Amino acid sequence: MAKITPHKGQTSRRQLLAGAAGMVTCVVLRPALAAAGDLEVAIANYTNRAPVRPGKVKLDIAELVDNGNVVPITVSADSPMTSASHVTTIAIFNEKNPQRDVARFTLGPRYGKADVTTRIRLATSQKLVAVAQMNDGSYWSHTVDVIVTLAACIEGDT
Repeated sequence: MAKITPHKGQTSRRQLLAGAAGMVTCVVLRPALAAAGDLEVAIANYTNRAPVRPGKVKLDIAELVDNGNVVPITVSADSPMTSASHVTTIAIFNEKNPQRDVARFTLGPRYGKADVTTRIRLATSQKLVAVAQMNDGSYWSHTVDVIVTLAACIEGDT
């Protein structure tokens, strides 16, 4: 049997299969490599390792969620939203979804009210953390433990 060599610039079948196997391994292992400390690391990266204090922020989410596919959440911060004192960003983090950084919102004094609403998916019961950055550089947070009865983001046999 004659050996067929690819032309210059073409990929061989073996190279293509090896690359595809590598991609599948990365996709499959990424969620499995997530550790409990990833939540703290994600928050520390967001705050540039600045201290985060509890208070001034309220994460409003049901503590018992029937279906993790569409979960409404609201985050509000205690701020007059003036040029002298306002929220610059609000971020939401989760403990067990494949990606810890769920959402980030940029605000300013013209926003009028430090209040954001969105919907997220939750893979399973877990801790959610909302962190608000104030214009003075301080960070404030609120944590809620959520129980999910029907999980989302989990692949099953179909």
